Amino acid sequence: MRIISMASTIRPSLLGCVSASPRFPVVSRNLSRSTLSFSHVTQSKLLTLRRSVSCLGVAESGNASTAATEEDLLKWVKDDNRRMLHVVYRVGDLDRTIKFYTECLGMKLLRKRDIPEEKYTNAFLGYGPEDSHFVIELTYNYGVDKYDIGAGFGHFGIAVDDVAKTVELIKAKGGKVTREPGAVKGGKTVIAFIEDPDGYKFELLERGPTPEPLCQVMLRVGDLDRSIKFYEKVESYEILAFGMELLRTRDNPEYKYTIAMMGYGPEDKTAVLELTYNYGVTEYDKGNAYAQIAIGTDDVYKTAEAVKLFGGKITREPGPLPGISTKITACLDPDGWKSVFVDNVDFLKELE
Repeated sequence: MRIISMASTIRPSLLGCVSASPRFPVVSRNLSRSTLSFSHVTQSKLLTLRRSVSCLGVAESGNASTAATEEDLLKWVKDDNRRMLHVVYRVGDLDRTIKFYTECLGMKLLRKRDIPEEKYTNAFLGYGPEDSHFVIELTYNYGVDKYDIGAGFGHFGIAVDDVAKTVELIKAKGGKVTREPGAVKGGKTVIAFIEDPDGYKFELLERGPTPEPLCQVMLRVGDLDRSIKFYEKVESYEILAFGMELLRTRDNPEYKYTIAMMGYGPEDKTAVLELTYNYGVTEYDKGNAYAQIAIGTDDVYKTAEAVKLFGGKITREPGPLPGISTKITACLDPDGWKSVFVDNVDFLKELE
């Protein structure tokens, strides 16, 4: 995925061909589960859905056709092969960041891509091949050496065998440790926090051997129930076609926050999205450093149809990227966090 060059005062774009804006609109999702169940769709709801289908250019003749279109899309989403591919964000010195991630965090540099005509360079790093692992995509925009991370982005999570030993290695390499090893607040898992050269936080989690060491992306949200409904797959419906599973929630009233872990597989085997709600905080400044998560899909066009059908905000219409030909589509969640769906076949061709 690519990001266009930009001044440091500009908010992040969805991708290279999407214009940036200071603040993206929030999609209101105050719908109950019964409202979204096919067996309980009201006449007015069907009328709204028919209008959505009409906007997509899908032929329909009455309520039954509309419901069938909705059911067909949901069935397709449930059968779609999805996984989190990579997380994209901007850094001020690409070589410095690569050095830190490889020497201190044990990642491998998987590939680099320089696009001089667009004035940016990408570097992909992780703990295994991109076709089977969740990885990091760093973006360096020519001449921009600093970004605002904001208050909304939380941290990335890395699972390690021994947190204390990892922290000592990071210290020896000159890394910044912001929380010494110890049990997580309200739990037993041993963790520590570090910062990379640009100020991005990484949580080190002590965990046994795992096929996916790069295991979490934590984002703060203003309404946890609303966010869960947006991402979650529940029986007969899926909000905005994300189709993730709600793996667990944990409320910590002593420290006034609640988290929800969501993903396409178990936490010990796949990368997951950690959503955090801090009591009473409904909105965050997202800065211009963090960009988006990319998710693989078998068909970006059908994915975009499903998103639109349920009132989702598409910010990049489905289609190929200029110069790369990889087909993508992009959307926003209710808090303005971006996600990009990437065609699975095109993604594998890109890796070749």
